[in-house]
Amino acid sequence: MKELLLYMAKNLVDNPDSVSVTEIEGETTVLELRVAPEDMGKLIGRQGRIAKEIRTIVKSVAQRSGQKVSVEIVD
Repeated sequence: MKELLLYMAKNLVDNPDSVSVTEIEGETTVLELRVAPEDMGKLIGRQGRIAKEIRTIVKSVAQRSGQKVSVEIVD
């Protein structure tokens, strides 16, 4: 899941080198996504549409493999 999230985020932002994902294991795995402050708007999108779609894709792929995953976008 981490690689999928990195791939999607790096293709959306202007500064792909600043993208990082931290994985926190637990009952539900939390993926914390960090980007450069100037790229935050591109990642979230209007009214959060892009962020919502990113979360939907990651959760869908995780469910196919029997995992629970949550995506958090961190400042």
